[in-house]
Amino acid sequence: MAPRQAKKPAAAKQVDLSKVEVGMKLQAFADDGISYAAEVISKSESKKRAKAPVKVHYLGYSTEYDEWVGGDRLRSKALQPADAAGKPAKAAVSKKKGEKKPERTPTEFDPYLQNRVNAQTLTQYIIESSKGDKQMAMLMNAIQHACKVVSNSIEKAGPAGLYGLAGNANATGDDVKKLDIIADDIWVECLKRSGVCGLLVSEEQETAIVIEDEALRGPFCVAFDPLDGSSNIDCNVSVGSIFSVYRRRSSADKPCTVDDILRPGTDVIVAGYCMYGAATELVITFGTGVQRFALDPALGEFLFVADVKMPKDGGKKIFSCNEGNSLQWDAPILTFVEACKDQGYSARYVGSMVSDVHRTLLYGGIFLYPADKKSVKGKLRVLYEGFPMALITEQAGGSSSTGMYKGKLGRILEVMPEHIHDRCPIIMGGERDVSQVLKLYALSAGAAQRRSGVAISPPPHPPSTQKVLPAMAPVAAAEAVAAWWGAPARAFEKRPRRAAALAPEA
Repeated sequence: MAPRQAKKPAAAKQVDLSKVEVGMKLQAFADDGISYAAEVISKSESKKRAKAPVKVHYLGYSTEYDEWVGGDRLRSKALQPADAAGKPAKAAVSKKKGEKKPERTPTEFDPYLQNRVNAQTLTQYIIESSKGDKQMAMLMNAIQHACKVVSNSIEKAGPAGLYGLAGNANATGDDVKKLDIIADDIWVECLKRSGVCGLLVSEEQETAIVIEDEALRGPFCVAFDPLDGSSNIDCNVSVGSIFSVYRRRSSADKPCTVDDILRPGTDVIVAGYCMYGAATELVITFGTGVQRFALDPALGEFLFVADVKMPKDGGKKIFSCNEGNSLQWDAPILTFVEACKDQGYSARYVGSMVSDVHRTLLYGGIFLYPADKKSVKGKLRVLYEGFPMALITEQAGGSSSTGMYKGKLGRILEVMPEHIHDRCPIIMGGERDVSQVLKLYALSAGAAQRRSGVAISPPPHPPSTQKVLPAMAPVAAAEAVAAWWGAPARAFEKRPRRAAALAPEA
């Protein structure tokens, strides 16, 4: 016997369409005679659509099934039946009390439920953004899967006894935590099994991982830090994963080489990071804006939150840096930080790059991890920390710079890495603050040129910070920044040791 199916309601059972509104949730009978949950997406007053004036979208189904229907195919407690002429029938009267049957009262949970149903998922966004590139869609789905598995491992780390050191150091000399090893294994396996990667660079691996098997090899080279800020993991501070993606340039007939990934950040096609904190959030860019997604643990899906755009006015006055290294800094960086304190800036530093940059993107301000006398190249790695974060910052409307690096000012994205774990200085954030740091470097360089008596053209600036620097008389760095901020020079007299560090060379 064929399965029993619901029949389409009789044509006489019309409902009052005057109460139907766009966005209304109701039951609609499809052509197969079965009723489905649906949402009203349009309503027409045209005479041409008198028989089917309401367009509905069946929830959970593709938009290709959207259709125009009449009142005989709609059912909802909020809709009253209509008479044969299509006019509203008299409201149903309770036999006991003679009162109208009340409609459902909205609750505080309605917006929450509506967002979970209607929000765009990361999977949907990937399919749209990859524009038919199936290999890119496979790669991005492998990355989001890796982020979900790492997030789950971090949640269970305490009960599973996964806190603490693993007893060895990684390729860059950092102490390795147990979760570092687990996160690295997760990322490597997810990317290998995607079948679209040709070369992988991980912070935890001393050499690049080359996919030799032609059947599992693909066109993408991925650099990643599987667990950034893991030194904080034992005290439950937010950590994250960072990645950048290149498309290989060498012939597909042979395995990739490190030359396929040792390229400037301007060649990066996708970058992003996942932050594991009070919530798990994934922030990505395909080179056209920055999008933010949050993981709904009940659904196991990343749901779209918002486009990320830095405040145009620079946002909150926040500077983020490790002041424990301040005595090793260049004079312009030290001058800038001291001036921030005098101008009422707040200091915020987590010690996890993902957390500090994430806050900077959302609130504004500046994040600094500059070169110093001890680490002339800085401490943050180029391929899987500097490049992806710089691309995201610039795509969100901010600026990024290396500061004075190898004798010139430049963009982070234009650095040419010398090896897979190469480092570079990091200065990134809002235009308001980054441009001030670059001005100080220009002033410092100008003073040095005047002392040497050699005329040298001013150093280049990133496109987002190209401004005409005012001509200034030779002054000490402290006096220059005091004049620039409009602060009294005596503000620096309160810190004699710092003032001495800022004094120009004889």
